[in-house]
Amino acid sequence: MTTRSSLVALVVGWTFVVGASSQPGSTRNDGAGDLAARVDRIAGDVLARTGVPSASIGIVRDGAAVLAKAYGKARLEPPLAATADMHYAVGSISKQFTTACVLLLQQEGKLSIDDPVGKYFPELTRANEVRIRHILSHTSGYEDYAPQDYTIPAWTTPTTAQKIVHEWATKPLDFEPGAEYQYSNTNFNIAGLIVEKVAGEPFWQFLSRRVLTPLGMTRTIDLDTAHAEVEPVGYMRNALGPLRPARLEAPGWYFADGELAMPVGDLLKWDVSLMNESLLAPASYRAMETDTRLTNGLTAGYGLGVSVSRRNGHRSVSHGGEVGGFVAANLVFPDDRIAVAVLTNQEASSAAGAIARQVADALFAESARAARIGGDPAAAEAQARQIVVGLQRGTIDRALFTPDANFYFDATAIADFRTSLAPLGDVKSVAQTSASLRGGMTFRSFDVVFAKGTTLRLTTYTTSDGKLEQFLMDVSG
Repeated sequence: MTTRSSLVALVVGWTFVVGASSQPGSTRNDGAGDLAARVDRIAGDVLARTGVPSASIGIVRDGAAVLAKAYGKARLEPPLAATADMHYAVGSISKQFTTACVLLLQQEGKLSIDDPVGKYFPELTRANEVRIRHILSHTSGYEDYAPQDYTIPAWTTPTTAQKIVHEWATKPLDFEPGAEYQYSNTNFNIAGLIVEKVAGEPFWQFLSRRVLTPLGMTRTIDLDTAHAEVEPVGYMRNALGPLRPARLEAPGWYFADGELAMPVGDLLKWDVSLMNESLLAPASYRAMETDTRLTNGLTAGYGLGVSVSRRNGHRSVSHGGEVGGFVAANLVFPDDRIAVAVLTNQEASSAAGAIARQVADALFAESARAARIGGDPAAAEAQARQIVVGLQRGTIDRALFTPDANFYFDATAIADFRTSLAPLGDVKSVAQTSASLRGGMTFRSFDVVFAKGTTLRLTTYTTSDGKLEQFLMDVSG
């Protein structure tokens, strides 16, 4: 069983407002400390306000994982602190992985997403009119077997995907195929069974071999068969009552609509692959991430297995997920190369979505501020390197500097720079470590590493017209 669908919009719908365990993902001092402090505050505030026991948070920035950190308690009694390497169920975030399986088979010419479902399961309602595209975009009309946000009695009895599909997809359609968008877990059970039939192997085996393993998602598990490997306890709450262990779904209710559980770092690997388009062909990503147009001309806000939107000019590919005791949110901004994943262990809670939205807001606010104070540090680093190399030779391009800075760089200063820097060897790297505004100028600090092992600190001030008012170097503290 998977995302109880009323939570999907709650988890991923948003707009911009421009005791922990961690696994650092960045070796460069590019503000990661400030980012971690912001995430600490956001997670602490949301968990305190909602009472959700724990959250595992992952961030991708500039196309690379820079943070994986967990907060709170994975288990209340006996107490167990949450850590970022623990497996959390991600619910319907799994649907985009199922979509990837279908698209891989299409790339190989083994099926088409415009095939009628009846080509594979002719016994289903109006199977020759419903296309695979319809089931992947929730526009099929097949009724959702799992809209509830709590575990109902039926889900405590073992079942199979085949039984679910043949009970729920043989009912009359809720609407004409392609006419409406209505979230339905039934659709993705059908998709998983089609993958099995076309690939000639169990769905999990195909998913593991063709998607998870190539992406290095080695710690992702099948919730249906490996639930015991999920370290956090999933909780529920009756109104404002105490947290209680959630009732779990029985075997068979976790399938292609929501069977994945993983550490947050594994989900970030998937997010990076979306940005890099490293698993599928470009045309498959276009199909997945294109908003579905309904027969009335409106769009659904959903592609194939993912919600798609544009917020304040930023293209978003996202999804939420829920299974018994767990809620997750995953926001990916492919063009900005940013992603935020949040995994929590209380069902029917808005905490995952709230944290994801606030962290994304912080990331975009940080990007906007960086642009305001000088943008991408790469250009400043390149300029600093060029000047340092020149000073090692006793030369300087005075056109780069203000009159004050040119006054500072008299013959004595240039000689001191040359005689003290030249023996350090070639400039190995220049890395901006901070940037801020002061006195109407942009202040920057850099670490300059030389070939013979010395690291010096460089500080600069740049005026609004791009001239350097300061260029000082000393021993790095």
